[in-house]
Parts: sequence; C-alpha cells; structure tokens
Amino acid sequence: MEPEQVPQLIAQIALADPRVRREDPTERRAQILMWAGILADVPYDAALQYATEHYRQSTWPILPAEIAGRWDAAVRDRMNRHNGTFEPAAHPELDPDDVTGYLTALREEREAVALGQAAPAAVKELTAGPAAEEAARRLAQLGSYVPQHVDELLDTHRPIKAARREAITNGQPDALTVACPVETCRATPGQPCTRPSRRHTRHRLNNPHPSRLDTARAQEEATR
Repeated sequence: MEPEQVPQLIAQIALADPRVRREDPTERRAQILMWAGILADVPYDAALQYATEHYRQSTWPILPAEIAGRWDAAVRDRMNRHNGTFEPAAHPELDPDDVTGYLTALREEREAVALGQAAPAAVKELTAGPAAEEAARRLAQLGSYVPQHVDELLDTHRPIKAARREAITNGQPDALTVACPVETCRATPGQPCTRPSRRHTRHRLNNPHPSRLDTARAQEEATR
C-alpha cells in the first residue's frame, strides 16, 4: 500500500468505526505514519476487505497489526500451495541460456502468486486428468517415495522389491498382490515366490512365477 492511500483507508474504516481515526492533527499524522509502515506490503483492496470482514464479526476497533497478520497468512497459504516450478513453455520469449531473464521471470511469477494476481500452481494439478486414478493406484503399489538414485543404490540389497517396482514402472501388474498358483510354491499375497531346495528348505526367488504374473494380470483386467 502506498503511504498516500493510508488516510483513505482510515477514512473508510471510520465510516464503520469512528474510534479508529484520530481527531488531533498531530496524532493523526503520527497514526498515518505508523499505519503506513505496518501496512507497507498490504494492498489497499485487501486491507479494506479485511477491515470489512473484521467488523462483520467484531465490535472492537481494528488494529493495523490484524490487517498485516491476515495478509501474511494469505501470502503463506498461497505460496504453500504453489509448487514453485517454472514452465519454460509459458515464456517463449526467453532464450534457454538467458539465466538473468529466467530468474526475473521466476521472481515475477512468484510475486504475482504472493500478491494474489495469479493462482497458485498446485502440485495436484500436475497429476490431474484422465490418468489421475491410475497414477494414484500405481503410486500406492510402489509405496512411499524414495529418490530414484537412492532406490537404484539399494536395488542390489533388495532384488525382490526392485523387480516389483520395475514391473509396475513398465506397466506390468504387481504379481505379489495375488497368491501364487504353483503347487510347489503357494506363496501368499505380499510374499515372494519360493521353490524347494536340496536341503529341504525353501529358496526365495527374486522374480515371481510366470503363472502368478498371469493370475495378477487377469485379476487386474477383471477389475477395470
């Protein structure tokens, strides 16, 4: 808000609450300077809106700190909902190597969101659309998110999970969601396939039996 807008704001608020405006000229000047400093980052329209909402619910005089606090909360909410990414296609005028131009455009975009001039680009919008349900299902199968490079480092220590993730990533059904139909295995859902070993124990397999994969595929197609 510009300093010259503060007297107008106080006058508007005084229409609802005359207690807000100082009558003494010296005190009025001091009040305007104080309000101008506190509300420097708050747009005039937003300040007037917050004052209107305040007197809709309260009979107490409004303080500039209340207006500034509500604006700060609104900015935080918008920025928390903004994914912060930058879409180059929205700025065809920028050269890919123009770092200064990129930073300027990114700064202007975030400032527009903070000021309420542009809607936040929420992360959920990136996964919206016809494939949203399928994406959610596959993410649920994959489990909690781990950076790809970390997963790759851990793959040698957990080959079963690596194979399971690879199948889902490649569009294949997760075989471990069903029981294995192989007589010598009969692994229950969630458990890896096994085969008998020479020492009368079970040897765990990194990949499921083909018939188990077929069973999972048939079940997936039946639920579509």
